[in-house]
Amino acid sequence: MTRFTIRPATAHDTKAVHRLIRGLADYERLSHEATATESDLHEALFGLVPRAHAILADIGGTSAGLALFYYTFSTFKARSNIFLEDLFVEPEHRGSGIGLALMRHLAARAVAENCVRVEWRVLNWNQPSIDFYQRIGAEQITDWQTRTLGGDALVSLAKGTSHG
Repeated sequence: MTRFTIRPATAHDTKAVHRLIRGLADYERLSHEATATESDLHEALFGLVPRAHAILADIGGTSAGLALFYYTFSTFKARSNIFLEDLFVEPEHRGSGIGLALMRHLAARAVAENCVRVEWRVLNWNQPSIDFYQRIGAEQITDWQTRTLGGDALVSLAKGTSHG
C-alpha cells in the first residue's frame, strides 16, 4: 500500500499545485483552457484575499494529488458549502487511496465547519471519476442546469449592451 500524507498547501507549494492542475487539464482534454500561471495561482491561493484553498497528497516529498476548493453559500440554509473545483491524482498513483483520502479530508472539513454540502462537477465522459463518486455516496443532481457567462457575453452584459 502506498504511504502518503494529506496536508494543506502552502505558498511554497505553488509550483506543485500548478503542475497538478496542468495534469488535470491534460487528462480532461482541456489544456488549451488552462492559462493560469504560477503567479496567478499564488495570488489566488495565498494572496491578501485568498479565493480558493488547496489540499495536497504527498508521497515521499512529492505532491501526487490535489483537491482545490472554495466556499459558496446556501441562502436556504444560511450556511456555507464547499465547492470542489478540482480533484486530481497523478495516473501512476490512482487506485492507491489518495482520491478517497482527499475527499475524506474535505468532508471532515465541511462537517467541522458546519457546511451544508460538498459539491462539484464532473465531465459526462469521465466514467472512472463518475464511478468513484458513486462509490463514495455522491448523488447526481438532475433538476438543475449549470450555466456559465464568460468572454464576450460577460463583457457585453457588464457594459449593458447584452440582448435580452
